[in-house]
Amino acid sequence: MLEVRGLSARYGAIAALNDVTLDVPDGAVVALLGANGAGKTSLMRAITGDERLTVTGSIRLRGREIAKQPTEAIVRSGIALVPEGRKLFPQLTVDENLAMGAYLRRDKPGIAEDLKAMRALFPRLAVRRRQLAATLSGGEQQMVAIGRGVMSRPKLLLLDEPSLGLAPVLVEEIMALIKRINARGVTILLVEQNARQALVISTHAFVLEKGRVVTAGNAAELARDPKVFNAYFG
Repeated sequence: MLEVRGLSARYGAIAALNDVTLDVPDGAVVALLGANGAGKTSLMRAITGDERLTVTGSIRLRGREIAKQPTEAIVRSGIALVPEGRKLFPQLTVDENLAMGAYLRRDKPGIAEDLKAMRALFPRLAVRRRQLAATLSGGEQQMVAIGRGVMSRPKLLLLDEPSLGLAPVLVEEIMALIKRINARGVTILLVEQNARQALVISTHAFVLEKGRVVTAGNAAELARDPKVFNAYFG
């Protein structure tokens, strides 16, 4: 699905990523782990064409080079980002926020069908469909943010810290929803500081330190790796 090869990225003179190579297989849930400042969000921004980054290296989606393309072209190619902090439109309703995820689509019947599917996937949002996003709880806002990403019908969904600031019971609910979205045929790259939960729902994982991949492999095996355990679970 996604192939990243020799990717380096800078914010001006500040290096964010250094020679990152990784693969996200079709149909997988891949976790990207690391401490604050390790480069996880920078990698997401590089994949989605953030103009603040100067990028070298290759990023291919299903064999097609997308590095350095404008963000709109990358979204059209089949990638959607659910950013850290949700970044909803607070004065729009739940349905209006969800519909914003389909802003590049022109198939009105398909958009209406997908809105119904989001209400089925997130029953709480069906009840609150006409409620302003600003009035929702943190967990409900995160559901809207994820649903908005799915509304673009992505091949690859990038999730940046979806459990941030949520109570443990809501974290489990969000992780279960991520698995359900993956079961719908959406490949997922997950940035998550809750490493234990991330490794439970993932098939593969990569660990970043100071902008480099330092560990990679099967998620279940990494969960048993003493170095990973001590760094994230100890």
